[in-house]
Amino acid sequence: MTLLAPCACDPAASRGRRYPEPAAPTRSAFQRDRDRIVHSTAFRRLVYKTQVFLNHEGDLFRTRLTHSLEVAQLGRSIARTLRLNEDLVEAIALAHDLGHTPFGHAGQDALNACLKSHHPDSAGFEHNLQSLRVVDTLEERYPNYDGLNLSFETREGILKHCSRRNARRIEAREPGGVAQRFLATAEGQPAQQPGLEAQLANLADEIAYNAHDIDDGVRSGLLSLEQLAQVELFEQYSGETLLQHPGLQGRRLLFETIRRMLSAQVYDVMDATRAALAAAAVDSVQAVRLSPPLVCFSTEMALKSSSLKRFLLQNLYRHPQVVETTQTAQQVVRELFAAYMADPAEMPQAHTDRFDRLESSPLAGAGSPAKPERVVADYIAGMTDRFAAKEHERLIGRVAFPA
Repeated sequence: MTLLAPCACDPAASRGRRYPEPAAPTRSAFQRDRDRIVHSTAFRRLVYKTQVFLNHEGDLFRTRLTHSLEVAQLGRSIARTLRLNEDLVEAIALAHDLGHTPFGHAGQDALNACLKSHHPDSAGFEHNLQSLRVVDTLEERYPNYDGLNLSFETREGILKHCSRRNARRIEAREPGGVAQRFLATAEGQPAQQPGLEAQLANLADEIAYNAHDIDDGVRSGLLSLEQLAQVELFEQYSGETLLQHPGLQGRRLLFETIRRMLSAQVYDVMDATRAALAAAAVDSVQAVRLSPPLVCFSTEMALKSSSLKRFLLQNLYRHPQVVETTQTAQQVVRELFAAYMADPAEMPQAHTDRFDRLESSPLAGAGSPAKPERVVADYIAGMTDRFAAKEHERLIGRVAFPA
């Protein structure tokens, strides 16, 4: 077993769970978190939730599930070399997208607009916060509490971003908890970071989606190798590949280029993070929290990664075909929200029962039942792409995505 670095999160020193439980006899706290995530309903649903291309558009495009597995693999590889806690990185990586809506960011944006238009003071919809709601409240698997009762460190890593308004709501229910770092500077305290494992899961997420969106973009026909040659990071490793394998074409050239890109970014993170840790001289998790972000790219690689993201934004995410699908997906979510608000009985009773039941949600006031609009948003957010499309057809009488 690899000896953890002094600044790694030690499960024996975890800040614990919201509801105390005896330790497992054969698993650490973070291994237990990972296992609970893998067995959750929300995790299984990720197989039919989209990344960029919707579920009906093809069987070989990435889904939220395959993306989460790729993030976990990259994260563990880096964590092992840096002597960070692999199990914690894996747990965060596998859970980080549990709160995503159907239809990717299109669904998220539409649901946020629905909540804001229904109630201007609404917390809106943030997918990172929704992931925390899933593991804290919405999963119903245990007799003594709602949610999965994960450890503090895993929950902190899941809450990658949070608006200040929502952080205040969470802090009111959990003083000094997972949202405290988003409020520190506003309260005159030093800026705070999450643990290194959470920082690593965040960067592994970026590495993974940049790489697989290239692959999916070419597979879809919306990107070409000629276009990608404009991107320095891709062109560099495509050139290396062709020097070693003259005449290589098509998907073999694409796959080998992406493989080399991934390797280069992984090794760059290892080297840059080692240098940042040495410069900061951190020797504890608390020292990490009070330091600037330490898991990082080198300056050169960060610039290349940013250039790749700009290319994907302009040429893939804003491609007319993707935009058209996005607009249809947002309309589906808006119409589902309106239909369920008009007649909540169209939802399963297990969801309407929450109108009268007190809950321990990060967004609820102490001892408050869930508001109808939040229950509707939770129900829609939990849907897969294909279930949302079927429900929309049932309620609205129109096929949104013709085969």
